[in-house]
Amino acid sequence: MVQINPENDVLLLVDIQNDFLPGGSLAVKDGDQIISVVNELQLKFKKIIATQDFHPAGHKSFAASHDGKEIGEMIKLDGLDQVLWPSHCVQGSLGAEFSNKLKTESWLKVVQKGLNENVDSYSGFYDNAKRGDTGLNAYLKETGAKRVFVVGLALDYCVKFTALDAHELGFDTFVITDATRAVNLRPNDHEIAINEMKSLGIQILSSQEIN
Repeated sequence: MVQINPENDVLLLVDIQNDFLPGGSLAVKDGDQIISVVNELQLKFKKIIATQDFHPAGHKSFAASHDGKEIGEMIKLDGLDQVLWPSHCVQGSLGAEFSNKLKTESWLKVVQKGLNENVDSYSGFYDNAKRGDTGLNAYLKETGAKRVFVVGLALDYCVKFTALDAHELGFDTFVITDATRAVNLRPNDHEIAINEMKSLGIQILSSQEIN
């Protein structure tokens, strides 16, 4: 069991937004099933922060922004390999909003990401080129955070990269498996993501192991 320290532990909710839920433009299979788990977890934490994917219309990670390109194709964007996604979480759209089943009243802050149309942003800390800083690291340090518990969507992209950055920045990092789901562009992406995080020292646990 992991005992929560209210002063030093932060629950980080990654992109629990309509477009990543069933019926959304980039729906994660069974993504809605995490919401009740996340809501229960929130009762155990004093400090809760959410990230919000918040793209301008015409973001360059959207397949629709490239003539003749299909969803799932790989291109170079800002010098980086980039999967082309369906248009999603566009600023001002219903898809960019948080699920209305998600408890939000205890959140300290919402950190928006993906605002630069020329580079994607999986992590809640930086864009994929590590040139744009969301301010999350500085804010966590201001709150006295020592440990970060990551939940949300999707495990093999935004959750994984957020956890990797949290770990690299010196936070003890945990990923709560029953409070996340994977896109699984390839059938084993979920397992690959878990193993990659474990190999770096990120702790993988279930919500039942948190007290």
